[in-house]
Amino acid sequence: MSVPVIYDGDRKGTVLRIERSSVHDGPGLRTVLFLKGCPLRCQWCSTPESQSFEIEKTEENTYGTIMSVEQVMRELRKDSLFFFISTGGITVSGGEIMAQPDFTRSVLKNCRMECMHTAIETTFFAQWETIHSILPYVNLAFVDMKFFTKELHEKYCGVDNTLIQENLLKTNDIEEKFQLVIRTPIIPGINDSEEELCKIGAFCSKLKKLSYMQLLPYHKLGTATYAKLGREYLLGDIQSPTVDEMAKHVKIMERYVENVIF
Repeated sequence: MSVPVIYDGDRKGTVLRIERSSVHDGPGLRTVLFLKGCPLRCQWCSTPESQSFEIEKTEENTYGTIMSVEQVMRELRKDSLFFFISTGGITVSGGEIMAQPDFTRSVLKNCRMECMHTAIETTFFAQWETIHSILPYVNLAFVDMKFFTKELHEKYCGVDNTLIQENLLKTNDIEEKFQLVIRTPIIPGINDSEEELCKIGAFCSKLKKLSYMQLLPYHKLGTATYAKLGREYLLGDIQSPTVDEMAKHVKIMERYVENVIF
């Protein structure tokens, strides 16, 4: 049996972890490659250990390791049978994958060369040239849209979202064929007003490649990690939205986008 040729196999990146058998990060069974480092500081982030670009150590854990593209591909191939059976594949997530663009591109290119379905999870907070160079190797792109209002995005995520919106609109004019899914986390009292959701929905109605929108209910799954890292979790008093509340938010989005799920 011939060994697949690995493109750019020596290139290295900072990997947070690899998780197998995910059913929430694309179709079928997915193996998720989490990269480390993110320019955003979303106050509800469920993986605070992914934010720093540095490898972090606590008494119990080491967060992050340096891996080559070849090492990553060896790990991903272990699950290729499950990808075939479940029509699944690999998902590159973060952190922010666009912050390690060369590594991300090389992994995705190799996966496509080996006929693996590829998905990415990203904020699109990067230069357009970076994003556009990666999209040819992507089957499915989950892109976050946490707010429409610039001031809210800057207050709760640490950066202006003008670049994100510009990049999303630029997908209308490119030839690459990929499935676009917009994900909006619902944070009670912060971005769940009817006014803000209508602005998000109206913007998303302009995206020609949009397949569907997914609303994600707020949760506190990352709070224990904040404590391990010695960091304060700022949104501890917020409760998760109820099913009825989520259904109400879906109805608002459906005024603008035909297919909305949660």
